[in-house]
Amino acid sequence: MSGRTLWMYLTSRYLTAMLGTFLLCAVLIFMIDFVEVLRQSGKRGNVSAPTLIWMTLLRLPAYSELLLGFAVQVGAISALLMLNRKSELAVMRAAGMSVWQFLRPAMLVALVLGVLAITVYNPLAASARAEAERLFSEVFGREANFLQAQSSGAWLRQEGADGSSVINAHAAHKKGLELVGPMIIQFDKGGAFFERIDGELASLRDGYWEVANAVVTRIGHPPERFSSYLVSTYLSPERVRDALGTAISVSFWELPGIIEATEKAGLSASRFRIQYELLLSRPFLLLAMVLMGATVSLRSFRSGKIQSMVVYGMLGGFGFLLMAEVSRQIGVAGLVSPTLAVWTPVVVAVVVTATVLLHQEDG
Repeated sequence: MSGRTLWMYLTSRYLTAMLGTFLLCAVLIFMIDFVEVLRQSGKRGNVSAPTLIWMTLLRLPAYSELLLGFAVQVGAISALLMLNRKSELAVMRAAGMSVWQFLRPAMLVALVLGVLAITVYNPLAASARAEAERLFSEVFGREANFLQAQSSGAWLRQEGADGSSVINAHAAHKKGLELVGPMIIQFDKGGAFFERIDGELASLRDGYWEVANAVVTRIGHPPERFSSYLVSTYLSPERVRDALGTAISVSFWELPGIIEATEKAGLSASRFRIQYELLLSRPFLLLAMVLMGATVSLRSFRSGKIQSMVVYGMLGGFGFLLMAEVSRQIGVAGLVSPTLAVWTPVVVAVVVTATVLLHQEDG
């Protein structure tokens, strides 16, 4: 019973510290993002305060999800420092407990939080992010997504019953189901240029794109105007809808189907594969952050230099997250496989921090 009581006590301390740090990070993110939304509102017209607040709240889960690892590390450091300051760790050590025994609840909390983050929180964050993008587009008349990554928009090659075509658009709505300002270059079945279609909006239907207010130009013919013009495609709304949106707006449960549909459509699925591997590795990333926090917070207060150790630990956490981001970008560029790009920093961090803890405890 005493062991169970101690386990529950340690678990509650770790969980409270980690969730408290995460909540503090979320509040700071909300304030920073709200300032950005206010700036956009000032540039593009007056928008009501409730709408701006709701938009910021919808964007918050996706942004705060990115700082979960940092929150877990800081929470673990805070909990261990409090236990150390009150000499509770010294009492546990005197009772014969090793570092792995009183760290086990923290590691379990990190793993559980990681599983909940990818199975529950991530789908909620993705859904809220998608709604925020829709609301942002509705309020400000544009949408910040992958189509705006380049000044010339994004290019998409597709196949259809009438032949292949290349699509360029300025922006996208509804996760790619609607393209704003599309320009479509249509080729015949022999691969020769056939026509160019410029429109105000292209909507993806079952087996075709419906282009509104289209201007069709063919060689040797004057431009023709159509209120609605159809362009065949093998892309289906059910299978490829999220393949044309942002990876952050796609939930963990949808990603496997999205990856398969994207590759079948002839599109690059690297960013979705990277996102999927990132989510799968999240529990172990949080575990690595707990071990990293433990390496700098177990020294006795009497030995001094605790503040310096904590600062070094937090800098190490930032360095690890930076290394993970660099590795992710290498994977997105296609230089290494997504699995290797995502899992290498996590495995290295776990091995290194576990080795440091073993050296600190056993010499």
